Amino acid sequence: MYYLLTCKPILKVSKIFFRALRCRCRQLRKSCIPQRYVLGVMGLLGMANAYIMRACLSIAITAMVSHPKTTSTYINEEECPVSKSTNTTHNAVRGNFDWDEPTQGMILSAFYYGYIITHIPGGVLAQKFGGKYTFGLGIFSTAVVTLLTPVVADYLGSTGIIVLRFLMGLGEGTTFPALSTLLAQWAPPLEKSRLSSMCFAGVQLGMIIATSLGGIIIQYDGWESVFYVFGTVGLVWFIIWCLICYSDPASHPFISEEEKSYLAETIGGVERDKDLAGTPWKILFTSWPVWALIIGETGHDWGLYTLITDLPKYMNDVMHFDIAENGLVSAIPYLTMWICSLLIGGLADWMLTRNIMTITPLRKLLASVGAIGPGAGAVLASYAGCDKLLVTIMFTIGMGLMGFCYASLRVNSLDLSPNYAGSIMAIVNGLSSVSGMITPYLIGVLTPNRSLREWRVVFWIMFAVLFFSNCVFVWFGSGEVQPWNDTRKRKTSPQNGKERHGADHEQSDGITAFDESKTP
Repeated sequence: MYYLLTCKPILKVSKIFFRALRCRCRQLRKSCIPQRYVLGVMGLLGMANAYIMRACLSIAITAMVSHPKTTSTYINEEECPVSKSTNTTHNAVRGNFDWDEPTQGMILSAFYYGYIITHIPGGVLAQKFGGKYTFGLGIFSTAVVTLLTPVVADYLGSTGIIVLRFLMGLGEGTTFPALSTLLAQWAPPLEKSRLSSMCFAGVQLGMIIATSLGGIIIQYDGWESVFYVFGTVGLVWFIIWCLICYSDPASHPFISEEEKSYLAETIGGVERDKDLAGTPWKILFTSWPVWALIIGETGHDWGLYTLITDLPKYMNDVMHFDIAENGLVSAIPYLTMWICSLLIGGLADWMLTRNIMTITPLRKLLASVGAIGPGAGAVLASYAGCDKLLVTIMFTIGMGLMGFCYASLRVNSLDLSPNYAGSIMAIVNGLSSVSGMITPYLIGVLTPNRSLREWRVVFWIMFAVLFFSNCVFVWFGSGEVQPWNDTRKRKTSPQNGKERHGADHEQSDGITAFDESKTP
């Protein structure tokens, strides 16, 4: 029994399978799937697991708390009606935790207090030692914490959950910088938008699974099961990741010579630059394009985290969907966003390949659509009143347009500096996660009575933040490789201009002239 519980048979079978797969790939290298796409798919699934485990509490908390009645002095003139069937279902899954709205906000935001701390260390570790284990161990630690959540909630209450979510944030803070470092080693310039959008689309895929499947699991098997199921899936992903993915093409044991040559010609090498000078922190923190990206990403994350952490609560508290309906309805906007992000990633690469737009105007256009659309969609949803269908449509359109950001803001760190993409992503995603620290608690303070009028204020604030942060990115942002990317050609003073270095122009011309018919 112990032998079975330790999963040794599973591990042995997995090793035999992947050993056979490697041997077969060596024999038929030309017929193998390009390993950069294997990494892209596993990166997508990794990000999906990260966001599944991060977000499952957002929907589980609606079944964990007892929802005490609001104060009698408040008159809710726009309260949506509750059907008898919905009310009965709510009572069936109501929990025993007596957490008010500010407490719930603190629980949901605690993750980001840990998340912000490990971004820069994660970027540095990924650049120095490779992104494989930096990314993988981040997901592994998140899975372990997810499995512990029900036990900690039962025995330690809100304080224990806050500490546990903080620890989850510490582990998961390495994921974005590590994945950016991996993409810098594996993504050719003309496939950068496509592969990056594929990987980061795991955010939406994770939200789709967490909200839809999570609601069904909670409805029929209790809120504890959602943590056990998703935590176990995260551990399984980690095992597969360790077996088939590698930090760079040079260290990959069964990549084809054809693909390795293609990556060497387009990226400039197949191995991490182990002699890369230390990260130029002073230059990064005095670069206008970097700060424009930080502010643009902060606004994007304000809107994203508002919806990730609190859309299920809005659908539950204001629209009165039952827990299963809540999960399915909350998943629809993320499904649209996921599809949109994948399509836009391919479209962006196609436009760059055909020289329809240059890279900087393209990134700014996509970022603008991805900022204005979601903000307007959320505000319009709040004015749709209690019309459940119209509210769902407004959120779906808005979230779909947010998918444009994944071929703009999310990939911009790779544009600015392939060598230091991990550090830039660490700075950008770390500082922008302040939005995740603020929004859940702020929403809890602004919506003590969980009314439509209170939520309308929340969505107007979201729209304003998205709009003004996007203005900064459009004015100061850039899609060009910065002069300080190459340490051997870096000048002593910070270079923040928007024109590329002469060598970068030459490299770009060479890439554009590359025969795409030879792409493996």
